[in-house]
Amino acid sequence: MTRLPYDRRYHGVAIAFHWSIAVLVIANLAIGLLHESLLKGTMGLHKSIGLTVLVLTLGRVAWRLAHRPPPLPGNIAHLERGLAHATHWTLYLLMIAMPLTGWAMVSGGPVRRPLAWFGLFDVPYLPVAPATSDAAGNAHGLLGWLMLALVVLHVAAALRHRFVLKDQVLARMLPHG
Repeated sequence: MTRLPYDRRYHGVAIAFHWSIAVLVIANLAIGLLHESLLKGTMGLHKSIGLTVLVLTLGRVAWRLAHRPPPLPGNIAHLERGLAHATHWTLYLLMIAMPLTGWAMVSGGPVRRPLAWFGLFDVPYLPVAPATSDAAGNAHGLLGWLMLALVVLHVAAALRHRFVLKDQVLARMLPHG
C-alpha cells in the first residue's frame, strides 16, 4: 500500500489515543473475563486500567469534537458509513460507561478497599448509595460483553477493509499509514 496524504489520515494525536486506548481496553476485557480463573489478583490492575481508559477517552472525545476526522473514501456505502459512525460513538460511550459503572460498583460496595491508581495515589469513591453497587455491577458486566462484541466487530471491519476490500480505511489510523 502506498502512504496516504496527510489530509486523508488521522492526526497523530488521534492515532496515539486510538492505539493506547485499544491496548488498554483489550487488556481490561481479558482481565475482566479471566480474573477469577487465570488472572487471579489482577483486580487492582483492572481498576487502574479502567480509570486510565476513562481519562484517555474523555481526552479522545474532546480531541474528536475539536478536530474533524479524515473523510471516508467515496466508495463506502451510505449504510456502511452510518454503521461505522454508530459503532464508533457507541464505543466512545462504552469507554466512558464501563469505567463509571465499575467505579460506582466499587464505591457502593459493602467492603471498601482503597481504590489506588497503579499504587501511586488513592482515587476517591463516587458518592453513591450502597444499593447502587449491585445495579452498577450488573450494568458493568453487561456492558463488558457489549464492548467485547463491538471490539470484535471493529477489528473485523478493519481487517475486511484491509484484506477483502483492499482500500485505505485501515491505513488512515495506522501510526505509519
